[in-house]
Amino acid sequence: MSVALEPLGFPPYRELSNELLNERIIAAKRELGKKLLILGHHYQQDEVIQHADLNGDSYQLSKLAADSQDCRSIVFCGVHFMAETADILANRPEKLDARHGERVAVVLPDMAAGCSMADMAAIRQVESAWKQLGEVIDTNDLTPVTYINSAASLKGFCGRHGGIVCTSSNAKAVLDWSFAQRKRVFFFPDQHLGRNTSLKMGIGNNAMPVWNPHEPELGGNTLQAIQDSRVILWKGHCSVHQMFQAEHVHSFRKNHPGIKILVHPECPQEVNDIADISGSTSKIIDTVRKAPVGTKWAIGTELHLVNRLKKEHPEQEIHFLSPLVCMCATMYRIDLAHVCWSLENLVNDTIVNQIVVREDIAKWSLVALERMLTVS
Repeated sequence: MSVALEPLGFPPYRELSNELLNERIIAAKRELGKKLLILGHHYQQDEVIQHADLNGDSYQLSKLAADSQDCRSIVFCGVHFMAETADILANRPEKLDARHGERVAVVLPDMAAGCSMADMAAIRQVESAWKQLGEVIDTNDLTPVTYINSAASLKGFCGRHGGIVCTSSNAKAVLDWSFAQRKRVFFFPDQHLGRNTSLKMGIGNNAMPVWNPHEPELGGNTLQAIQDSRVILWKGHCSVHQMFQAEHVHSFRKNHPGIKILVHPECPQEVNDIADISGSTSKIIDTVRKAPVGTKWAIGTELHLVNRLKKEHPEQEIHFLSPLVCMCATMYRIDLAHVCWSLENLVNDTIVNQIVVREDIAKWSLVALERMLTVS
C-alpha cells in the first residue's frame, strides 16, 4: 500500500531555484536530526546524492538504515521496490518490538519513480506461470528466485514457495543454494543476470528457456524445453543495461588500445561474454578505486554512476560504454524539489508518499530475504 498526501502542496516547489532548495533541505535535515536518514542509490544524480546520509546499492542502503537505532524516518532517493525493501527491513517484528510498536516511516519522494524491470513481472503473471509450470513439471522441484530489483509481492511469493532473493553480488551463491534444495530454478525478473550467472556455472542456454508472460502457452516454450530445463528465465530486462551492445565493446577496443571493458551482469550475454570484468555496482566501483593510475576503462552501467567515477578518478581514463545516453529515467524523477517537499512535510509532522508493505507480503518477503542472508 502506498499513501500520497500533499498538505504542503508540491507544485510550488517546482518554482524554487536549486540554490534555495539546497538551503531548505539542509535546514530541514538540521531540524529532523538523527531521526532522519536520506538514502541515495548509486544511480541517483549528483545534486541529490550530496544530501544523502548513506550512498550505496538498494539492499545495502535498506539494511544500514534498518540497523540504525535513532532513525524514525527514511527518505529513499531511489525507486519504488527499494523503498519497499526498506519498509520490510526497518519495520520487521523484532525492530517494531524494540521501538515499542513505533514504525519507521519510509518515504519515496516521487511515487512515479518506479523500475521498468520490476514492472515486467507482475505477481499475477508469476502466479499464472507457476500454475502452468505445475501442470507439466513438479514445482516441488522448482526454486523461485527473484532479483532484489522486484516488487515486494514477488519477494513474498518466493518466501511462500521455498524460494529466495538475490542481488547481483550474490547471484551465484544463491543459485548454488537453490540447486542444493531442488532440481530447477525459476529466475525473475531479469533474464540477463540469471543467464550470465548460470552460464558461468556451466549451465548451457539449451537448459535455460525464457518464459514470456505474454504468450498464452508455457511462456512460448515447448513442453520438452520446460522438461529439459535447469533454469527457467523470465523475459525481463533493465532498460539501462539492455542498451549496451557487443559492437560498442569492439569499437572501444579498436579505438582505445589497452582499454578494459567493465560491465554489469544485467547486460546482455553478448556483451557480458566479451567484457574483461563483469560485476555488481559495488564491484564496478571497487574495481575502479583499486585500479592503477592510468588504467583505461569503458564501463557499461548507468550514466550518472559512470560520470561520478570519472569525476572521482581523474587519474584514470573512464568512458561510458554506449554512444547513446543511457540513464535510469525513473530514478532521475527524484529531484531536489521532491526531496525538499518530502522533508519539509516531515518537519511539519506530515508523511507524504509513504511506502507501507502489506503485513502478509512483508512477512513472506522477509523469509526470502533472510534465506539470502544465510548464503551471502
